[in-house]
Amino acid sequence: MKAIIGLGNPGPKYEKTRHNVGFWVIDECARRLGTLVIRSKFQSLVGDGRISGEPVLLVKPQTFMNLSGNAVREVVDFYKLDIEQDIVIVYDDMDFAPGQIKLRLSGRAGGHNGIKSIIQSLGTESFCRIRIGIGRPVSGPDIIDHVLGTFSRDEQQLVERACQTAAEAAILAVERGFLHAMNKYNSTAT
Repeated sequence: MKAIIGLGNPGPKYEKTRHNVGFWVIDECARRLGTLVIRSKFQSLVGDGRISGEPVLLVKPQTFMNLSGNAVREVVDFYKLDIEQDIVIVYDDMDFAPGQIKLRLSGRAGGHNGIKSIIQSLGTESFCRIRIGIGRPVSGPDIIDHVLGTFSRDEQQLVERACQTAAEAAILAVERGFLHAMNKYNSTAT
């Protein structure tokens, strides 16, 4: 069993915000795998799929971003998942331009409260991640307003393509291993 977990905030108010690109990737994975992410379990919406015969749980935590670790912990404990091998966390990252993606095996939270919560709940920084660039505010909005704001039309197109690529990367990570996906997608990331 593997789990692909996209971070975001629940509800229509946040649906189109920068902070919800992790949910967008889960929706794209679900589309590709022919499943729906609608079942309520583990303080999340979940959907079941298979990738090359491997059962995969697609997860959208409903705890709000700052408590994402609670939902991730429930999934890991229930399925007895190996934190370093069996989960992939997908989330937004202000340190990259809109539409850029980066895969990483471990690391600090970098100011991302969802990742801080997961690190605290799991007791480790060693878990696979796919980060999708949302850019930093140039001036004007503060960080909270930025992540809870929406993309410009140009940024939206870039990020939608990045979410498709991130879904491909997550699926490949399950099929061939995270290092294989990292080597492929980090070398082609824009």
